[in-house]
Amino acid sequence: MMRLPRLENAQERLDEPRHDPAVLDADLRHIETVNRFLGGRRAALSALASVINMTEAPSILDVGCGGGDIPRAIAGHAARRRLAVRIVAADRHDQVLTIARHRSAGRAGSANIRFIRCEGLALPFADRSFDVVIMSLTLHHFDGDARIAVLRELARVAGRAVVINELERCWPNYMGARLLATTVWRANTMSRHDGPISVLRAFTPAELRDDLRAAGLQDVRVERRFFYRLVAMGTPVSAKRAALATV
Repeated sequence: MMRLPRLENAQERLDEPRHDPAVLDADLRHIETVNRFLGGRRAALSALASVINMTEAPSILDVGCGGGDIPRAIAGHAARRRLAVRIVAADRHDQVLTIARHRSAGRAGSANIRFIRCEGLALPFADRSFDVVIMSLTLHHFDGDARIAVLRELARVAGRAVVINELERCWPNYMGARLLATTVWRANTMSRHDGPISVLRAFTPAELRDDLRAAGLQDVRVERRFFYRLVAMGTPVSAKRAALATV
């Protein structure tokens, strides 16, 4: 079967500046459901466990947090195990952050999550401010030079690792998104439009590996997880130098 070409410079409705609140709320629910049942949460938790020791009270930055389901999953995981964790969840969209804050209120571990509005290309944090910086289903919203630039910015503020949790651009994912667009997502104009496009803007393992390396990350590895999820992990140069200095 012919490989799906990557769709560049396509506009997703989620990237627009203002939304109908009900449509946006439902769309973020759909994304949360995909993460819950198609491996996004498990992939994020597994990746974090592989790059940091959760018993050491790590600091985590989630860039492009959307409705906040991944930060909530991390905070809940830590709370159930009575582990300390500090999570900053960032997004550029104020309407999205309002929903994320509302959904997180009163949830297990939610007191350890701080939501802030900022741009991924200009994070308002000093170098190495966090142990790990993660980005889930957000990197595909950047094209070309901007994609490498945002990865460099993630690496700048990461002390130990950068973790990218993304879709794999492949026929099973695309056909699945098309099916959902005509059934479960049919009544939501945003999900119906963005779902299939998100897959077409996503990555192959080799592309994701090349992007992280182009951004200067080292020890890059890309793993395929259920359901056609890609998890890429890399070490910032500053963290690598610090580790070598202690040898």
